[in-house]
Amino acid sequence: MHSIAIDGPAGAGKSTIAKRVAKKLDFIYVDTGAMYRSMALYFLRNGIDAGDEEKISEACKEIEVSLEYENGEQQVLLNGENVNGLIRTEEVSMMTSDTSKYPKVREKLLSLQRELAEKKNVIMDGRDIGSCVLPNADLKVYLTASSEERARRRYKEQIERGIACNIEQIEKDIIARDEQDMNREISPLIQAEDAVLVDASDMTIEEVVDKVISLYREK
Repeated sequence: MHSIAIDGPAGAGKSTIAKRVAKKLDFIYVDTGAMYRSMALYFLRNGIDAGDEEKISEACKEIEVSLEYENGEQQVLLNGENVNGLIRTEEVSMMTSDTSKYPKVREKLLSLQRELAEKKNVIMDGRDIGSCVLPNADLKVYLTASSEERARRRYKEQIERGIACNIEQIEKDIIARDEQDMNREISPLIQAEDAVLVDASDMTIEEVVDKVISLYREK
């Protein structure tokens, strides 16, 4: 089985790129962020405080996350409910960043992610895919872009979804999230030693997709 790992900070375009590369290579795309977001949604719905590690760890026992594919698109099921349309809010984003550092939360999803990679050709994106989830991936890419560019993209995305937002606030949130993701104790956001750095600040989506595919073919 073959695997590609794409890591990088929030808003760098990882999932957009990973989905397109998956289609072109006929790989299964695994959106690990959506899995963490579905758990964050559960914590929010149940009024569990992000700082209460004990309660969060306990709640993990009541959560079942599974994946289904419809027309090649990943659907995330939280205890059997399709939550794809509910996990992209800023509130869920911050809760995800606050709770994905806990060992029990990571443990819950790690085995599911590795299991998928054993059965299928996969491309996964996240914060610690190359360093932790798939350390033996055939290709590791660290995808980044300036905080300004990432805020611009996130703003455009939210406006298209009909969500009112403020671009300065989005950039502040992105910088705060980078800080938090890079400094957490468990599986921080880092560029794996053998990952190829791709800065997409001045690249189009298609250019990044072609770059990742050519890197994979070289391997």
